[in-house]
Amino acid sequence: MGNRLFIGNLPFDTSEEDLKAFISGSGQTPTSVKIVNDRDTGRSRGFAFADFDSGEAAQAAITALNGKDFGGRPLRVNEAEERAGGGKFGGGGGFRSTPHGHDREQPRGFGMRGPGQQMPRGSQRGGGRGGTRGS
Repeated sequence: MGNRLFIGNLPFDTSEEDLKAFISGSGQTPTSVKIVNDRDTGRSRGFAFADFDSGEAAQAAITALNGKDFGGRPLRVNEAEERAGGGKFGGGGGFRSTPHGHDREQPRGFGMRGPGQQMPRGSQRGGGRGGTRGS
C-alpha cells in the first residue's frame, strides 16, 4: 500500500490546516495535506491528497476516516492512484501520439492524398465524376 491518500467530498471552504487537524484527531498525523484548487477560479475542487510516513499509517487513516462526517459531508478516503498521463488531456483518453494518426514524415495539406490513395482521379476506385463504379 502507498503512503498517499485521496480524500474526497470535502466542503469547498475547507482549509488545509482544518483538514490536517481533523485527520490528526483520528489518531494519524499526515506529513502533508494538499487541497486541489481549480486552475482558473482558484476555488477548491472538493478533494485533497494526504501523505503519511508509512503504508500502515495510511491504512489506519482510511479505516478511521472513510465515511466519517466532515463539515456535514461524508468523506471518501482511499489510496491515491497514479495518474495515467499528464495534464488535462493527457493519458489514455483516446488521443493518438501523432495528429490524426498520420506519420510526420510527409507534409500533408488539405486535400492531399495519403499513401493508400495514390490512384489518379476517375480510376477503378470510383468516387470520381462519371465513369463506372466497381468495374
